[in-house]
Amino acid sequence: MSSQKKILVIGSNGQIGTVLTNKLGEKYGYENVVGSDLRCPENQPKFIFEECSVLDKDQLGLIIKKYNITDVYLLAAYLSAKGEKNVNKAWDLNINGLRHILNFAKDKKIEKIFWPSSIAVFGPTTPKNNVDQYARTEPTTIYGVSKLAGESLCNYYYNKFAVDVRSIRYPGLIGWESMPGGGTTDYAVDIFHAAIKNEEYLCFLSEDRKLPMMYMNDAIKATIGIMDAPSEFIKIRTSYNLSSLNFSPKQIEEEIKKHIRNFKVSYNPDFRDQLAKDWPQSINDNHARNDWGWEPNFNLPQMVNDIILNLKNRYKKEKI
Repeated sequence: MSSQKKILVIGSNGQIGTVLTNKLGEKYGYENVVGSDLRCPENQPKFIFEECSVLDKDQLGLIIKKYNITDVYLLAAYLSAKGEKNVNKAWDLNINGLRHILNFAKDKKIEKIFWPSSIAVFGPTTPKNNVDQYARTEPTTIYGVSKLAGESLCNYYYNKFAVDVRSIRYPGLIGWESMPGGGTTDYAVDIFHAAIKNEEYLCFLSEDRKLPMMYMNDAIKATIGIMDAPSEFIKIRTSYNLSSLNFSPKQIEEEIKKHIRNFKVSYNPDFRDQLAKDWPQSINDNHARNDWGWEPNFNLPQMVNDIILNLKNRYKKEKI
């Protein structure tokens, strides 16, 4: 096996992939990072880019061989809200894409896989607060169903074929460097852009819909952290609970108003509010903390301050 990491990020144009691919490039050298997605990013990336779908197994195989890939971060997925409108495509992408990568690892063509799951694996029968790692999982969306099935696939390939696959259950993710991709927690990104542009924001969740959330910086820290951990530290091969922040739309609105006093938000809950209604309000992630040392860096005020500062600078540069 290679002593030099050669990393492939599948879904490098997405909300997570945009940030993660560059962080991996900074850490391991851009010459050692390959991004792939359905189309080339608008801005010329520093990393190597290959146009490819995760469902194109043959093309993936050529890319893996061409660059001697050791580690794969599989981020391509249909998210919760988008998935409900495209059930068959969501299942195909979320499950068959994962199967392709697991089979490459089974055949010893790659060494290690990161695949994200989600709090969407939980459902209305799951306790709402401090949800345990092994709490009941009865998802009510095709996204959650496919993620739960994917967790079992990962565990099966680890036990049956010794595939080193690692996973975390992402909560809602919030960042300023990229736009969201069709998830139920997208409001927590969109709301900042509206605030910076002095626009009123219409929120599609009810004001008291409290959910587990996380700043993108912490999500990237956790993603790289679990992949860098020694294999013997990874004791859960389905997917680890991960937690950081828990807040409602009203709470983040009030925090933003500390910086932008005249910001206005109105609420018009739609079908996404019903999806979120079945999800937990807080997560217990003691296994991640104890097994591989996970610990978040940002609380709510710190996150809001950092996002507003960065978005203001970004919009100023775009106007120049």
